[in-house]
Amino acid sequence: MAGIFGNDAGTNTAASNAAFKKGLGKVYKWYTGGFLVFVVVLAILEQMGLSRQWIGLIFLLATIGLYAGIGIMSRTTDAAEYYVAGRRVPAVYNGMATGADWMSAASFIGMAGTLYLTGYSGLAFIMGWTGGYCLVALFLAPYLRKFGQFTIPDFLGERYGGNLPRFLGIVAAILCSFTYVVAQIYGVGIITARLTGVAFELGIFLGLGGILVCSFLGGMRAVTWTQVAQYIILIVAYMIPVVWLSVKQTNVPIPQAIYGFQLQKVTAKEKELTVDAKEVAVRDIFKQRSAALAEKLKDPATALAADKAAAEKAVADLKAANGALSDITAAEKALAAVPKDAAAATRAWTAAKAGADAKSRPLNGMPPHAQQFAGDPNGDAAAQKAYDVSRRNFLALIFCLMVGTAALPHILMRYYTVPSVKEARQSVTWSLFFIFLLYFTAPALAVLVKYEVFTLLVGTPFNALPDWIGAWNKVDPSLLSVVDINKDGLLQLNEMSIGGDIIVLAAPAIGGLPYVVSGLVAAGGLAAALSTADGLLLTIANALSHDLYYKMIDPNASTARRVTISKVLLLIVALAAAYVAAQKPADILFLVSAAFSFAAAAFFPALTLGIFWKRATGIAASLGMIAGLGTTFFYMVTTQPWMRGLFGITSPVQLWWDIQPISAGIFGVPIGFAVIILVSLVTPAPSRKIQELVEHVRYPTLRAA
Repeated sequence: MAGIFGNDAGTNTAASNAAFKKGLGKVYKWYTGGFLVFVVVLAILEQMGLSRQWIGLIFLLATIGLYAGIGIMSRTTDAAEYYVAGRRVPAVYNGMATGADWMSAASFIGMAGTLYLTGYSGLAFIMGWTGGYCLVALFLAPYLRKFGQFTIPDFLGERYGGNLPRFLGIVAAILCSFTYVVAQIYGVGIITARLTGVAFELGIFLGLGGILVCSFLGGMRAVTWTQVAQYIILIVAYMIPVVWLSVKQTNVPIPQAIYGFQLQKVTAKEKELTVDAKEVAVRDIFKQRSAALAEKLKDPATALAADKAAAEKAVADLKAANGALSDITAAEKALAAVPKDAAAATRAWTAAKAGADAKSRPLNGMPPHAQQFAGDPNGDAAAQKAYDVSRRNFLALIFCLMVGTAALPHILMRYYTVPSVKEARQSVTWSLFFIFLLYFTAPALAVLVKYEVFTLLVGTPFNALPDWIGAWNKVDPSLLSVVDINKDGLLQLNEMSIGGDIIVLAAPAIGGLPYVVSGLVAAGGLAAALSTADGLLLTIANALSHDLYYKMIDPNASTARRVTISKVLLLIVALAAAYVAAQKPADILFLVSAAFSFAAAAFFPALTLGIFWKRATGIAASLGMIAGLGTTFFYMVTTQPWMRGLFGITSPVQLWWDIQPISAGIFGVPIGFAVIILVSLVTPAPSRKIQELVEHVRYPTLRAA
């Protein structure tokens, strides 16, 4: 095993490549078999009385230890090995590594959760992300491999000439990769906290150790072989609970084929819950709360003073009457929770009102699962507008995710690691296959979990709720909480608040599976988050060490110095991302989608025009990247609630054509194309050398002729 992972690049002859591939096959077959035996042994130990805390800790330590071992065996100071794994990764293994690199916390944890919460509209993520790989295969991967650079900023610098396109590529790569990696580390914190019971913030830094040990010592070589191992774990972990739920509900072990029948049952249950008297009563209570908060927001200062006076009086009255200590403590907590000033009160009450408004709607604010878009194309003017806006945002999101997928630096870097252009194309095909396995299953998981919640959980007495509800509430109350609003002792759907980020992780417990399966799924989610975080951190560190330091500051730097600087920068960036993630800046899906919009607007126009139009110039590409990324960033900052708060923007939100900020890239991409084309037409053409290079990359036979 050490020989497979630890050899530096040698001659890439057909015989040596075949032997290398055969050796990899043996290693990963033994690895897969050993992992399955490990899970079975843990299941047996659980039946013999091993505690859940120990099971979670064993999963965490064993998997991170495994990744660390691969990282240590793959250590290197060779530049080609560190940056592009020696360009000798076989297509099928590069496909697995790309699949793991792609299966981020958003895909593994957030995809089924998004489908659970949004129904049909969540399919935009699957369609967009999958379609993006078609763009990669057709327009980018083989051509970038022909250029032969190490990174995307490296390509921009070579293709467009000069340091400005390279520098802008560095800035854009860092922006989208850092945004993306914060989401992964946030997911690591959630999973680690659930596995071990430690605080969320501590969980982040425990997981960070696993991230660093995989990528710190061996760069792309260590990351590649670790990601193959991580893909095997994550796909096994994802499939087991879905198949189990399918068998439990339908006696058929193929969830992808039968979940349509369960969707029919879910749709029927949705109609029942919409008119159920107890559900209506809960919704009415939330309507009253919303109305009361609306009154407070008319004069926040006066309302805040009244609330504070009432809270102080409650504490004083209890102390004067020698009330129970628990009552006094609760009253003091209520007083401490009163906002500090009118501005804080406005923010808190606005958020609370938005939550109450959602819960005053049927199905806890969720749309019917099978409903395509909001509104009704045959309804009144308001219904028709809602339908048009919903459909417009659906298509805009698909566009942004497709184009963003095709431009993500950490994904495109993977196609530099294969031996040839042919294997780059094959690698994309394998990537699509390995990603398809999960994406084809996520919609089934969402429906099966919703069936469990709607038919088994709703209506359960509060004192008989399953243990997993309390366990997840301890991890983070914002992810899962239940409150008996109408005081009838029974759980109604609108009395339950559940975040999409826990649907997959809680699926085994929801289905009544042994805890070892919950530990397995958490380990799979951890593998997904770690694999993507490794690739992203490496992208950032390489952009700084190779493209900024080596290409722009010190071209005479030795290989060892460049690799050392990359490792130091990787550590610094990882700590910075962990700090930001600990602040819980936004939900995973928004952070990931923002990264896609940034990548789409910054890179896609410059990459595609750089490959397919030899007339594109360096100054045009630079201005196009600035215009596209600037437009996207501006729209997000002025419309997305968390970013508005971060930048202190208080003006009313002005949406362009009602497009949500998650799809901001739809404005940046066409602007980027337009600027590059127009400026290229009025500036001097690139040098003959660059134009010939573009022709050779696109039409290699022309130059040979």
